[in-house]
Amino acid sequence: MSKLQIISDNNLKSRKIKNILIKKIKSNQFKKENLIIVIGGDGFMLQTLKKNKNSNKHFYGINSGNYGFLMNKFSSKDIIKNLFKSNMISISPLEMIVKTKNNQIKKSIAINEVSVLRQSRQAASLSIKQGSRQIIKKLVSDGVLVSTPAGSTAYNLSVHGPILSLNSKKLSISPISAFRPRRWKGKIVKDNTKIVITNLNPSKRPISAVADNLEVRNAKSITVKTNNKIKFNLLYDKNRSLQKKIKIEQLRKETN
Repeated sequence: MSKLQIISDNNLKSRKIKNILIKKIKSNQFKKENLIIVIGGDGFMLQTLKKNKNSNKHFYGINSGNYGFLMNKFSSKDIIKNLFKSNMISISPLEMIVKTKNNQIKKSIAINEVSVLRQSRQAASLSIKQGSRQIIKKLVSDGVLVSTPAGSTAYNLSVHGPILSLNSKKLSISPISAFRPRRWKGKIVKDNTKIVITNLNPSKRPISAVADNLEVRNAKSITVKTNNKIKFNLLYDKNRSLQKKIKIEQLRKETN
């Protein structure tokens, strides 16, 4: 079994929290096998998870960024108690397989979302399939986004996509500034669905595909599906679970 690890972002706030945490852990003789404590923002957490995608470790995030949706709030007084009493949830990422204009195949995983974006001033012209079924024959837009429940309150929410409950076993497909058909609001599909997005005009209307923050340019077709072979085990404070955070965002959206 591997020992407890503490990984922190390089900014001043993260380093301060790390120093406090090391002292607390030593003075309380806190030991927990297979645990990685991640100090930073959501972006740093996503980066750390991807680097450790083949490990079976548990991740406890401490927010030192702005929003920190995937993270826990740091409390110097309660941190050891919170670590002991934290609850685990397991999430699987999306796998993005991109075929480029030059027929190269690029693969990446996305914990929050896969976004397909226009690469020039020209709007993207896309077709979207769910398995062999056509969802939309021709979407003219700035792009489209496929989101997991964990990512549904991030970029997906800002393009007016639906917030998905963590245990919904669903994915959200949301258009970005749809021009034609203008009233298409997207679709919620099962998370075992294979989604294929095809660029209908790659020479005149180039697009890029982005898995969280990793971009592949000049995409011809993009396949998105859940990779159930990868499981990320995330730990949350008892009264601030990820499910609870998503529920709060759902209620907030309904009352807006």
